[in-house]
Amino acid sequence: RHFAEMEDRWVPLHLTKNDKVATAGSCFAQHIGNNLAKRGATFLDMEPAPPLFNAEAEARRWGFGVFSCRYGNIYTTRQLIQLLDEAFGERVPSERVWEKQGRYFDALRPGIDPVGHDSADTVLALRERHLAKVREMFSTLDLFVFTLGLTEGWELIDDGTMFPMAPGTTAGIFDASKYHFHNLRHAEILEDLRGVWERLKALNSGARMLLTV
Repeated sequence: RHFAEMEDRWVPLHLTKNDKVATAGSCFAQHIGNNLAKRGATFLDMEPAPPLFNAEAEARRWGFGVFSCRYGNIYTTRQLIQLLDEAFGERVPSERVWEKQGRYFDALRPGIDPVGHDSADTVLALRERHLAKVREMFSTLDLFVFTLGLTEGWELIDDGTMFPMAPGTTAGIFDASKYHFHNLRHAEILEDLRGVWERLKALNSGARMLLTV
């Protein structure tokens, strides 16, 4: 269909400065959040940087102030719906920690802590704290902005967990018997987005969602 034919169906999204806006997705989402905040919107920053970071650039390197929570880039709809389900206790990924040279990383957001942690237990404890903030974000936001990034990702064959990057890049070890490449098809992406929308409205009836590319 031509864009002109959609004119009568287009309903502009009305925002006020009191609407709580949260962002997630690929790289572009961070620019939306930052620019909305500069224009006076109520941008949700659920995991702000601790005072020890003097420079904003350094804080962002550790995942603070980039998106509304420290989940890093969420490239695919599969990552998004799995995060939502994990945050609300509907799934537990069977692989949550990767190791590299004696340091431990969150497999679902391996780029968040550049130097890793000294134990897997620390990673899991920090993940639980992160998921609590994700729950709070989805429960209180007025507008959720999600930027669609990629259709492809690497999955754990065991339970279908999709990672933001291939195992063995930032951390972990690639094993072709454990992981496979998955290019999500249109029907899968549509099912994921509908699932996210249904879950979001069930827990936060007033929430709206804006998709960007």
